[in-house]
Amino acid sequence: MSRPFSPRNSTPTTFVRINGKIRAREVRVIGIEGELLGIIPLGDALTKARNFGVDLVEIAPNAVPPVCRLVDYGKYRYEQAKKEKDSKKHQHINKVKEIQLSPKIDPHDFDVKLSHAINFLCEDMKVKVVLRFKGREMAHQEIGFQRIRDFITKSTPFGTPDSPAKLIGRGINVMISPLPRNKRAKNPNEGELEEMTDNEPDDTDDEEERVEHVPTPATKASAPKSPNKANKKLPTNAAAENGLGFTPFAEIELKTETPAE
Repeated sequence: MSRPFSPRNSTPTTFVRINGKIRAREVRVIGIEGELLGIIPLGDALTKARNFGVDLVEIAPNAVPPVCRLVDYGKYRYEQAKKEKDSKKHQHINKVKEIQLSPKIDPHDFDVKLSHAINFLCEDMKVKVVLRFKGREMAHQEIGFQRIRDFITKSTPFGTPDSPAKLIGRGINVMISPLPRNKRAKNPNEGELEEMTDNEPDDTDDEEERVEHVPTPATKASAPKSPNKANKKLPTNAAAENGLGFTPFAEIELKTETPAE
């Protein structure tokens, strides 16, 4: 007897008991305004829910006794979905993006790196700036610290360093955290990003024009056939050469034995 298929990666859905599906005899009830009504029998809690015109929703089934709330079940589901959405929205706050610099970095490359860092900070991400020394560049550490100070100064409207820049090994590291949204400057690169999306080529018109010129099956059928091709037949030898109607035993002569007298 075959077993039912149960995928391993399937995520279990959270089941919420409401009203008559609650199994406990006594429950701890939270009122409509969030006030604690105490521990009361399940029957009395259901009566209160009916009197207020709401549902009795079990919000903490593992507690002893279980905690229930007087609330409309549809409203409760909406609140839970909104909380999950907000939590997913702020998950990327803990992400850290790394920007690498060098003491001899070109001014244009420096501005590009700074633009990337500003975009990350405006998306509530931390930025780790790392400047690495190569070879004899370690003898001029003041140039590296000056590059880091310039980077921090130009990113000040969007974020602040967690601590002063430190020399670790053959590099200088500093972590920049984003400022709150109400204290942070507007991202100067938003207009450029919108223009890039608006200026994307639209090839729908060209595709429609190409479709109009494609010949339909009816057009191909109505095209006149040349008389030579219409009545042309392959000769027997040509058919044999092309593999049409070829029989592998056509050239074999069968010897017939005459009976001895």
